Amino acid sequence: MPSPLTHDDPQEIGPYRPVARLGSGGMGTVYLARTAGGRTVALKTMHARIASDPAFRTRFRLETDAARVVGERYGAGVVDADARAETPWLATEYVLGPPLDDAVGLCGPLPETTVRALGAALCGALGQLHASDVVHRDLKPSNILVTAYGPKVIDFGIARAAGDEHLTRVGAAVGTPAFMSPEQAGGQEHSAAGDVFALAGLLVFAATGHPPFGHGQAADLLYRVQYTEPDLTGVPESLVPVLAQCLDKNPFRRPTTDRLASQLHDGAGEFADHLPDTLLADIARRATEVWQIVPDRLPAPADVPDTAPTAAPARWSRRRLLLTGTGATAALTAAGAGAWALTRRSGAQPRPAPGPSNSLLPRKQLDSLWQIQIRPDDLFADVMPQGQLHVVDDMVVTVASELTGVVARTGHRQWSQHLMDSDWEVASDGGRLLGLGPSDDRANGRAGGDPLLLASINLRTGELADPTVSLGDFNGELVADQMVCTANGVAYVAAGRGKYVDTTFSAAQTWYLFAYDMDAGKLLWTKPLPARRPGSVRLYFLSGSVVGRHLVALQEADDGTVHAVVRDIRNGTVRWDRPLDGVKAGRVQQPLTADDHHLYAGAGRLRALRLGDGTVAWDTRTTRPGRTYGLPALKDGTLYAVEKGLGLVAFDPVSGRVKWEEKGGQGAGADLNAAPVIGTAYGYSRRGSRLWAVDLSTGAPAHSYKTTGNRFIAHEKAKAVIAQGGGFLAAFPLR
Repeated sequence: MPSPLTHDDPQEIGPYRPVARLGSGGMGTVYLARTAGGRTVALKTMHARIASDPAFRTRFRLETDAARVVGERYGAGVVDADARAETPWLATEYVLGPPLDDAVGLCGPLPETTVRALGAALCGALGQLHASDVVHRDLKPSNILVTAYGPKVIDFGIARAAGDEHLTRVGAAVGTPAFMSPEQAGGQEHSAAGDVFALAGLLVFAATGHPPFGHGQAADLLYRVQYTEPDLTGVPESLVPVLAQCLDKNPFRRPTTDRLASQLHDGAGEFADHLPDTLLADIARRATEVWQIVPDRLPAPADVPDTAPTAAPARWSRRRLLLTGTGATAALTAAGAGAWALTRRSGAQPRPAPGPSNSLLPRKQLDSLWQIQIRPDDLFADVMPQGQLHVVDDMVVTVASELTGVVARTGHRQWSQHLMDSDWEVASDGGRLLGLGPSDDRANGRAGGDPLLLASINLRTGELADPTVSLGDFNGELVADQMVCTANGVAYVAAGRGKYVDTTFSAAQTWYLFAYDMDAGKLLWTKPLPARRPGSVRLYFLSGSVVGRHLVALQEADDGTVHAVVRDIRNGTVRWDRPLDGVKAGRVQQPLTADDHHLYAGAGRLRALRLGDGTVAWDTRTTRPGRTYGLPALKDGTLYAVEKGLGLVAFDPVSGRVKWEEKGGQGAGADLNAAPVIGTAYGYSRRGSRLWAVDLSTGAPAHSYKTTGNRFIAHEKAKAVIAQGGGFLAAFPLR
C-alpha cells in the first residue's frame, strides 16, 4: 500500500509529481505519481548512488525495453522513460489490482478455476516475451498484479535476452530463491523453460498459499530447488500432473507456454468470472482509494535541514480547467487492467485486450463482436460536441481523457494519445483525422499565448503528421478553442485572441470562426463570432457539419437557447440563423442530421428546416402534436427517430409523413438521448441495458444485445454498430 513521501524524496521527476511511495529496493524507489493534467502512473527511479554505474544504467534501460516488449496487454504499459537522465526513471500505467501474494493473503488459497485462468493468461504473457527472445528470470507473487481483466507481469529488472550473459556472470544465482529454476539456482543459463518452472511455482503458491520448495534461508532454498521434489500438498488433484511436469528438473522435459496454456484452460468466459468475490471487491476498493490519496511528506529529522525544493505550480490543461470551472467532478486514471486472453502462436487469434480502467467494470461478457475497456468516456459531455466518436476509414476513434484509435473490424487498439496533457481536439470527415491544439512555436505567438496548431493525425500511429500549420494570430492556449468540423481537407475552427484566463471565456478575448485548407496551406476566410458571457459553460458550437456548400451548425446563445445557423463555406457568410425553441443544448451535442435539402432537428419535437432559408418544411408539433422525439438519423431516403413511449418511427424526410411505427410495445422504454443507428435490414436503438434491432421491413423488434453503451455510431465499412459507454468500446453486428 502507498506510504508517505520522505523529506528528501524529489518534488518532481521529469513531468511527474510524486504523490506517495509504493516501495523501495536495492535498485531504486517506486512512486505513485501524477502529471499536471491528472494522469496517475507508477514511477520507478534508480537510486542516485548507483546511477553513475554504466552497468546499472544498462540494466535499467533493458528493463524498460522488456516492459515495452510485454506491452500493456500483459504488463504495466510504458508511458514514458528517460534512462539518460541524471536519475533514470520509468513511468508505467498504475495497475489497479493487488500483487498475487496480497491476493492470496486476502482470500487464502485461490479456487482451482482461478488458478487455471491465471496460469493460462500468464502463459500468454510469457509467450509474448519469449517470442522476442526475452526471459523474465524473476517471476514471483509480488511481480504478478491481478486485475479484473487478467494478470499483469511487472518488474523486469533482471530480464534479459535469452543467452545474454553480459550483465550476469555464469555461476552467480540471480533472482528470488523460492521461485528460481534449478538451472538458475545453480548459476547456469535460465531459458524460457526456466520461466515455465517459475510459473508453475507461482501457481502452486496461488493454489496452496505456500511455495513449492517451502521457506527458509536462501542457501537452503537453492539446494531444495536443485535437488528435492516440490511439495504439491494442497494442489487440486487434476492440476498435480500438469504442474509436476513444469517442475521437472530437466528443462527439456517441461512444456512450452502454448502447450501449458491448453492444459490449463480453454479460454472461455471473462477473467473476472473466475475470480473470488473478495478479490473483485478488493480491486474495486483500490480503484476508488487511488483517488483518495492525498500527497503527504514526512518532516525531516530534527538534525537534518528540510531542503526539498519547492514544486513549481502545476499548469492544468485547458480542458481540465473547463471541467473544474463548470463544477464537473471526475477522476481520471491511467491505471491499467490486463487482458484475459490466451495467446498461442498457433491457433485462433486472441481477443483484443481491454485497456486502462478506473473502476471494476461488469463481470459478464457483453453480446458483442468485440469489446475493449477504455478510459472514462463521459468526462467532457458538458463541453465537447460530436458525441466523442469518429469513424475514419477502417478505424473508430474515441475521445475521452485520451484519444484512442481502434480497428473497427477487430477491436485492435492501434494507438492511444493522452489528451489531458496535450489538450487536443479532433474532427474527421470519414477519411482523415485532423487535430487542434497549442503549438510549441512560441516565438510566433501574436495573440496572447502559444500559437494555435492545426495538424493531420496519422491513423496508424496516432501521432501528428503533415500537413501541419502554426497560426500565430490565434492563442492556442485558450480554453474555448474548438475544432468544429472538417470536410474535403478544410478545417473549420473557432479560435480566440487574448490572454489565457482560468475560465471558458473572458471579456478581454475576441473570437472568430475560420476555414483553413490543409492541403493548399491557405487560410480561406475568417469571421468574427458574437461575444459570449464570461463563465459560459459550453463551447461556441454544439455540433457542426458541411453539407454541400453549407456549413450547418447548432450553437448556444448566452440566453441558453439553441440556434441553427447556416453559413456559406466559400466565405463564411451567415445565410440564416433560427432559434430552435424547446431544444436543450445538452441534448444536441452529437453529430447533426442533414441532407442536401433539410436540417432535421429532434430532441423534443421533430422538424425539418430548409437549408436554403431556414424556413420550416414540416414539424411534428402540427402533424403529431404532443409527441416527443430523440435525435434523428437519415438512411437511404428515410428519416428515423425514437418516439417517447413508442419506439422507432420512420418518416418521409420530404413531407414528414409517417411510413411506419415500431410494433410490439417493446419500444416504450427506448432511449431518447442517443440517435438510432440504421443498417440495411435493421434499425438499432437502446432500451435500458440492451441494444434492440428493429426489422425495417416489418417494424417489429427482432433481437437484442446486452450493452453498457450510451453513444452509438454506424461503421459501414466494418459492418458494425460501435457503442461507447460504461468504460467499454464495443462492436455489434450492423445488418
